[in-house]
Amino acid sequence: MDIANINPQKIVPTIGTKDGDKVLREKTDQFESIIVKMMLDEAMKDEKNLYTTNDPGDKIFKSMYREELSNASAGGFGFSQMLFEHLTQKGVKH
Repeated sequence: MDIANINPQKIVPTIGTKDGDKVLREKTDQFESIIVKMMLDEAMKDEKNLYTTNDPGDKIFKSMYREELSNASAGGFGFSQMLFEHLTQKGVKH
């Protein structure tokens, strides 16, 4: 790989462009998803299971469920919007 042939505009999206804003929005939604997953994990760590034993498969299933739940709700809690607005304001050049 030749470093001289790397175009920095293709690697780092420019904030303020339509494509750059789309990529930034996706990344802020992913960040929000991680925050929501951490909150769900902490809130449900002492959850008692009424119907089955607390086996490793059950723990994996619950973790996967919380991950999918956080991915589906990403962008709806407001963290993503606040971060997006903050980063786009910082990226504006006058």
